Amino acid sequence: MTGEAMLAVIALAVLAGMVVIYNRLVARKNHVLEAWSGIDVQLKRRHDLIPKLVEAVKAYGHYESGLMEAVTRLRGAGQGGDLAAENGLSRSLRQLLAVVENYPELKASQLYLDLQAQLSDAEEQIQYARRYYNGTVRELNILVQSFPSNLVAKLFGYRTMDYFEIELATQRESPEIEL
Repeated sequence: MTGEAMLAVIALAVLAGMVVIYNRLVARKNHVLEAWSGIDVQLKRRHDLIPKLVEAVKAYGHYESGLMEAVTRLRGAGQGGDLAAENGLSRSLRQLLAVVENYPELKASQLYLDLQAQLSDAEEQIQYARRYYNGTVRELNILVQSFPSNLVAKLFGYRTMDYFEIELATQRESPEIEL
């Protein structure tokens, strides 16, 4: 084999390697976008449940109006994908569920129990979607930062992405639940 042929084989191998790495970067980025869409779907589900929960609580007439207004306001603010508003909404929902503890007739209502179960399921699905998103971000970031894929990533403008994290350290604590 001549020197020119050897050089051509090496160049083809490098080019093929770059194509494979580029395709892996594209796939990982699409996984991240899909995972973010999953979070959006679950947040929309939660937003759809909140008015029903608020109305069920209001139906009993014994509620904290300021808290109800805050939940309604934060629900509206969070629909634009604002993470700070979503975190505030999560805090307000925990407060709302704590206030309900003072109303045994509401806690026994089948409508309320069904809504609370659906909201709990929605929160679990949001957590699952966040974990999936963070896993896909991790895989993309590994490709963007490791050699030799970091060279291809830099060449095509791929950057690391941020993990979905909670806003306040106090949100990492488990809420106290009295039964």
